[in-house]
Amino acid sequence: MTAQTLAVSSDIDHYLEAAPSFIQRVADAADSIDADRQIPSELAADLADAGFFRLLLPGELGGAQLAHPDFLRILEMFAAADASTAWCLNQNNVFSTRSTRMAMSTAHEIWDDLRGVVTNGPPAAGTKSVPVDGGYRLSGHWNFSSGSDHATWIAALAPVIPDNGSGSDGRPPQMRLHLMPIDQVRMVDLWQVAGLRGTGSFSFQVDDLFVPEDHTFVQEGPSWSDAPLYQIPTTLMFATGFATVALGVARKSLDIAIEVGNSRTPYRSGVLLRDHQTTQRAIGEAHALQSSARSFLRESHARLWESACASGTLTIDERIQLRVAATHAIRTSAQVVDTVYTLCGAGGIFQSNPIQRRFQDMHVITQHVQGHHVHYETAGQYLLGLDPQGVF
Repeated sequence: MTAQTLAVSSDIDHYLEAAPSFIQRVADAADSIDADRQIPSELAADLADAGFFRLLLPGELGGAQLAHPDFLRILEMFAAADASTAWCLNQNNVFSTRSTRMAMSTAHEIWDDLRGVVTNGPPAAGTKSVPVDGGYRLSGHWNFSSGSDHATWIAALAPVIPDNGSGSDGRPPQMRLHLMPIDQVRMVDLWQVAGLRGTGSFSFQVDDLFVPEDHTFVQEGPSWSDAPLYQIPTTLMFATGFATVALGVARKSLDIAIEVGNSRTPYRSGVLLRDHQTTQRAIGEAHALQSSARSFLRESHARLWESACASGTLTIDERIQLRVAATHAIRTSAQVVDTVYTLCGAGGIFQSNPIQRRFQDMHVITQHVQGHHVHYETAGQYLLGLDPQGVF
């Protein structure tokens, strides 16, 4: 299905009703998603046709333009079924919010296709964009392009470095995003990982590729939409979404622990795991950790969303609060998953045990930049009255 211009529904109830059948398909395919390192093509296409990759896309481009809190509700539901699928939904949907910063004609070129999906990844050292007549010559290597198997376009961030050396006045070079159909880049399979395998976060390369001027833009440049959704920095939307994925994984892991507790009798014990006081305490503490981290994230996000809706202006306090809440949700979710992994005992090490993949996925999530401890430092600097460093 190509060149479609029909708008998808903008009604959250529509997606809440449609989601359970897709979530069941994702859960049924979870093993193959992990083994094949991608969402099955047919499932990805059906998700696209149903609008699940354009939940945050502006209505002007045929998107649902859901309120961000509503998007997070859907994301958390998918995360319980499979972290990789939820990760791609967040990555690809959040990138679509950058459509309001690119040329409208380019945005239509990408998203008039109902299955239009953009993937992106950070640049490696040596990547550069050289200005030429009508555009830029792009060269370099990029990693972590989640959802690359179902993506139709690639976005490549690169510093603009003139060949003649002009503009080298000590200031850092301008960073621009370059948009290309995915068949114009060379995909590189470096995605040999233990967790989040199904995201298909492959690398890509280009060598002196011409990218027209109107297919490039400054990623945090001015937006042609004043809707609340597009006033939130994309880094905070990525952070909140990935933290929501982590919380979904933690909640499902707790469900697994309860099931194991009600059915497993440890070696030489003679009684069910649930009858051990250590198990009861561990489950109670893990529940408290997951619930409190989720509440912190939702409260911090609600404050920021209220400001975005009321004035379109976000305070530093609101941004840093959400920044640290997202990081805390990721780190705390890992504690919950680790507790469940321990409760599962020796059986937890087998691929057939449902906690195994969630353990691996969770510890890949903690390695992502959104989960790094440095964000706690940013919050600490702000609370101490210092100039906060970092991206928020």
